[in-house]
Amino acid sequence: MSVRQVTRRDPKTGTARKYYMIDINYEHPDGRIERVRKVSPVQTLRGAEQYERTILQALLDGTFGRKEQVSLTLTEFKTDFLNVYVTTENKTSELEAKKRILRLHIEPMFGRIRLADINAEHVARYKASKLKEGYGPKTINNHLAVLRRMLAIAVDWGRLKYIPRLKWLLRVPEQPFDFLTFEEADRLVNAATGMWRTMILVALRTGMRQGELLALHWEDVDLVAGRIMVRHSLTGKKIDTPKNHRSREIPLSEDALRALKAHRHLRGETVFCQDDGSLLTRHACKAPLRHAHKRAGLRSISWHVLRHTFASQLVMRGAPLKAVQELLGHADITMTMRYSHLSSDVRRDAVLLLDMHGHGNLTATETHGS
Repeated sequence: MSVRQVTRRDPKTGTARKYYMIDINYEHPDGRIERVRKVSPVQTLRGAEQYERTILQALLDGTFGRKEQVSLTLTEFKTDFLNVYVTTENKTSELEAKKRILRLHIEPMFGRIRLADINAEHVARYKASKLKEGYGPKTINNHLAVLRRMLAIAVDWGRLKYIPRLKWLLRVPEQPFDFLTFEEADRLVNAATGMWRTMILVALRTGMRQGELLALHWEDVDLVAGRIMVRHSLTGKKIDTPKNHRSREIPLSEDALRALKAHRHLRGETVFCQDDGSLLTRHACKAPLRHAHKRAGLRSISWHVLRHTFASQLVMRGAPLKAVQELLGHADITMTMRYSHLSSDVRRDAVLLLDMHGHGNLTATETHGS
């Protein structure tokens, strides 16, 4: 490396002038030698030496010779985000959900803004506008999670330098959920008939999501060992992996096992299917459940209430929350914690810790003062 002063003549006037130049021979990690000879933009010895250090650092960083990339707008980056990242990393249902969120919500607000220019005010205005339109905090948080993921991928790919530090999420109040008592669940099962009775019972005894029930294959049901392997879920008309891409094993209760043995058929590969063996749809499941809860004299419920019922009844019977989490297939125990208030034993046992000896129990006189 060197900084030197050279003399050059102007080809038009013939006038001789002196210039400071840098001359660097840089060896890349792969052994390739790159020579960089440039006239310093600052024509002083100190300025040329500083320019030499700048060029050397760019060579070390691997950025020398690259043109500064103009920051893309969100709309310009959207296609690569969906077609390259989401398509390969997410399930089909997640791809469709992100497409919908981007098209209907994120792009109208952020589409023309360059990724590098998205700031706290933009996000705050988005929250305010969506709240005004009547969207709930959880829905808005889901929208912003897609935006933040886009920015994170842009950073990973070198399209953006950093994700802005700002308050992304709204506070979401704890959402109440419905579940059936033990007596109500029995009434619902007894009010159903045929395949629907078995499907409702299995839902109540396994906590499987509706999509998982519709995609349950006979090969995943072990009628000898009495267990189900949850490996599939129906999304739209396509069988995919379960939520969070996690398979799980669920032991079968005695009544669910008996019902499945009695239900065994050869119409198709899935346990619950149409008469011709084709897949059931979510829409086809609505009326049978509605008829069952009406005959049972119950309020209107959805298939997801049966999943809540499974978890709630386990907790009320004293099952550890960690076991409930694994049976439900929750990725995070935070989701399972919403059932914790149903465990009176846990609260009672916690208070009983105060009765343990050896921690300076107060006498009756001491509790009332001297």
